[in-house]
Amino acid sequence: MPRLDTNRAAEMEVFVRVVDLGGFTAAAREFRLTPSGVSKLISRLEGRLSARLVNRSTRRLQLTPEGQAFYDRAVRVLSDMDEAEREASIGASPRGHLRVNCNIPFGMRHVVPIVPLFLERHPDVTLDVILSDSVVDLMQERADIAIRVGPLRDSGLMARKLGTSRMAVVASPEYLVRHGTPSTPDDLARHKAIGWTFSRTIGGWPFRVGETTEPVSPPPVARASDGDVARLLALGGVGLARLALFHIGPDIEAERLVPVLEDLNPGDREDIHAVYLGRGGPLPARVRAFIDFVSDQIRIDDTGLACGPDGRWRIVSSARANAPRRRPIDAPAS
Repeated sequence: MPRLDTNRAAEMEVFVRVVDLGGFTAAAREFRLTPSGVSKLISRLEGRLSARLVNRSTRRLQLTPEGQAFYDRAVRVLSDMDEAEREASIGASPRGHLRVNCNIPFGMRHVVPIVPLFLERHPDVTLDVILSDSVVDLMQERADIAIRVGPLRDSGLMARKLGTSRMAVVASPEYLVRHGTPSTPDDLARHKAIGWTFSRTIGGWPFRVGETTEPVSPPPVARASDGDVARLLALGGVGLARLALFHIGPDIEAERLVPVLEDLNPGDREDIHAVYLGRGGPLPARVRAFIDFVSDQIRIDDTGLACGPDGRWRIVSSARANAPRRRPIDAPAS
């Protein structure tokens, strides 16, 4: 009779949390281990698989292609294990009230449109959808799930990665007709930018300069409180904006916005996660059902553009995003 190897599941869970939390130290605190102990566990896992899963550096942890593939499968395996245990212990039918918090742009474009189908599939669940660009405390706000765009703060929250969205600097064709198209980052000093009313983790807009990446801070002519406002200002020809492609992809495809300086775009991305309180007991079936549903319905590819599985949101190819069709300078705006 084969012997059950419980270490494999433990290694898998630790690896997933290292990726979700962005490092060994945060995962070590969660599992009450030392960072060196977590590092040795990951090294043992890599040895057993005969594959490097992460590239380590003093500043950050980066998944290898093998690591990304293992992470994606591990998340599904652990989710299936949790679901099997919940079905055996508390039943599989989702029911009760659910509170979901999401930032405004992603919520409006990709969460709210799929709510009717979720409620149709789970008639015993009622739902609150709260859209806000503030990072809420799930316990304080009594929220079950939050969908967050950008780096996750170090916390004890569980997380399911939904995808990643590439960033781009864009402007309306009308703005470029009036002010010209910048050809180097230095040109941005003579342009108008749309900034933010809040401080961001990374200051400036990063661009590739040789083999390095350097931030450039173009002078803002207007500041926005959230991505929706920045997008509308850019569409109105106010100035250049730097936004995630999940947000502006359809505008690029329709040529309402034009990417600029794409040949110097470092390709940085914003990760999109569903976070939730999952430690200390079984996860309610309604919470698991919504997380699984969102993960299945919202497909975000490597270009950072999203669509539902029925294709209700159009996808812009990587080539199209990198080399958009330009309207002649003397052509009328649509």
